[in-house]
Amino acid sequence: MLYFLSIAVSGLLSGAIYALIALAFVVVYKSSRMINFAVGEWVVFGSLLVAAGLHILELGLGLSIVLAEIGMIALAGAFGHLVLRHLAGRPLISIIMITLGLGALMRGVAAIAFQRVPSAIPLELPSEPLIVRGVIVPPDKLIAAGVAAVCIAIVSWFYRVSRTGLALRAIADDHVVAMALGINDQRHFTLTWAIAGMIAVIAGVLWTLIAGGGVGAVLVGLKIFPIVIIGGLDSIPGTIIGAMIIGLLESLSAGYLDPLIGGGSGTVTSCLVLMAVLFLRPQGLFGNAYAGRV
Repeated sequence: MLYFLSIAVSGLLSGAIYALIALAFVVVYKSSRMINFAVGEWVVFGSLLVAAGLHILELGLGLSIVLAEIGMIALAGAFGHLVLRHLAGRPLISIIMITLGLGALMRGVAAIAFQRVPSAIPLELPSEPLIVRGVIVPPDKLIAAGVAAVCIAIVSWFYRVSRTGLALRAIADDHVVAMALGINDQRHFTLTWAIAGMIAVIAGVLWTLIAGGGVGAVLVGLKIFPIVIIGGLDSIPGTIIGAMIIGLLESLSAGYLDPLIGGGSGTVTSCLVLMAVLFLRPQGLFGNAYAGRV
């Protein structure tokens, strides 16, 4: 029983970090209905900017994160000016191909620009695991999950309470009506990508902390799509619940099935749950179903 609880706690803590990464995907889709297939690259790029600030510029962690946030905001601004404003009215496949191309470009640039930058982000954390009534709690995952939870709460508050959040929700509901009310949709689309970039920096630091960094970490993006589909593409609470489900399933599968089949059961389990949700509830557990006259 203690073994089950230990791997379940580890899975739920991983789920909190997955939820933060998935949030970078959801905020873009929620406001612009754009599917960002480059979310893994954004996370890696953000973490490498922080690593460059630490190892090349020799800044502290705080200043390195600030520098990385500025860099990702600048990237979002350039993407908005050069690409987003030309995508109005384009078919969905064009938008998907644009984000796939953006991801490939970012991977190439990262491999060249950061080839001499160590990807590690050193943090002084307790090396001994916490043991709570016999349940093992990894301290690195606990701290990372706490930071992720705070970031998720801030973004959720921003969308619910602020005027900009209200404008973004109005654009998501009907961007034509929002434009008629005087809301600049292109400026807000760029702002949405900037928010995603800022989230990606923190998510990249946390992911590097618990799983290591480098360009190869773009594969974390593949873990996000089952989460957002299960929870609902436009639902922040659904994303959190979906991330917890995937984190828990991955951890339990790795703990109980991997010793029997040799590894990889967590990914298979996630895909099976994803297919079941697509068959039974295509909009996700908490997503909105859209109806239209045909």
